[in-house]
Amino acid sequence: MNKQQHYDFDTVIDRKASSAMKHTLLREAYGNDDLLPLWIADMDFAVCPDITAALVKRLQQYPVYGYTDVLPDYWQSIIDWQRERNGFEFTRDEACYIGGIVNGFGLALNYFTDPGDKVIIQEPVYHPFRNLIEGNGRTAVNNALQRTDDGFYTMDLQDLERIMATEHPRMMVLCNPHNPIGIAWPHEVLQQVAAMAREHDVVVFSDEIHGDLMLDEHHHTPFLTVSDDAAAVGLVMGAPSKTFNIAGIVSSWCVIKNPDLGRRGRQHTFMQWLQVNEQCSPNFLSMTATTAAYRHGGEWLRQCLQYIQNNIDHTQQWCHDNIAGITAIRPQASFLVWLDCNALGLSHDQLVNMVVQGAHLALNDGAMFGEAGTGFMRLNVATPRVILDEALQRLQTAVSQL
Repeated sequence: MNKQQHYDFDTVIDRKASSAMKHTLLREAYGNDDLLPLWIADMDFAVCPDITAALVKRLQQYPVYGYTDVLPDYWQSIIDWQRERNGFEFTRDEACYIGGIVNGFGLALNYFTDPGDKVIIQEPVYHPFRNLIEGNGRTAVNNALQRTDDGFYTMDLQDLERIMATEHPRMMVLCNPHNPIGIAWPHEVLQQVAAMAREHDVVVFSDEIHGDLMLDEHHHTPFLTVSDDAAAVGLVMGAPSKTFNIAGIVSSWCVIKNPDLGRRGRQHTFMQWLQVNEQCSPNFLSMTATTAAYRHGGEWLRQCLQYIQNNIDHTQQWCHDNIAGITAIRPQASFLVWLDCNALGLSHDQLVNMVVQGAHLALNDGAMFGEAGTGFMRLNVATPRVILDEALQRLQTAVSQL
């Protein structure tokens, strides 16, 4: 690949006819399909051309789409990427394929916990965690994030210790980096979480799907790298899907350092249990796309992150200069911006109505991430600047008409 190649993130791609969920679900979610959709967390950018070329080559070269064994470089590309980019060392025997991280969390939840068990979440947080916990007959216990003096967020470690000691949860969900706020958890915080979890026999599920989307010189710290405690109690799940905008090609992976994690007398380890239930087999398209992304997508990702960072700068400045009452909180990772709208003085229903009916925008309602998200909205800025400008102008107009 030519290191000097310039990738295009400005071209607007009409996704309406592609069954893109951000369009097809508008009426169901908002009662109106005539909205500008900046909600579901995928990008509006064309993927790295190397990924497309690899897929086309495979489809044309071998026009038989039968049962396919693991491609030779698939696992090595994942291992090499994580080692070189994040300092995350693991072997093939410590990893397995997962058909999506939400699906993977559901599998982990059913292996490591029993109905009635308590599971820690840290709201405001990605809402499927609570939905899966409660939908599977477990109880979600909230270790709420705390707002700092500068308007950002931190983990309430004292409350976390209390919950582990008194509520006796079986599992904790760690969103690392954190969605929707975009927190890159520091090494020392993760160390403290790991020490507490080991002391209280809590399995830590670390969702690291946004781990390659680091901004402003921040660095991702994989949970399993921080200490022996973390390696003893944790499992990490990650994917190229957010990083390279290939969520429609399901390809995720799970790493466990402690093979007996949470076994508690079970016949199989978690990895063996996944294999017995045939949950570990990637299809040939996911392997092809993943290998191409991790082998050839580094420069595309660098330019993409720069574009996203510029969009975040633009969003912050626009809100500061033109939209009194809305503050764009700068994420440390990912392409999602947490908008603090509390200064508008609206009820949450009024806020949602202003955004949907007034601005004709589809943003994620902050309350869906937990009660602490009331008064906030989540904006996806991984879109061409012309689309972002249209969204910000609509928001400005709607606020001015209050």
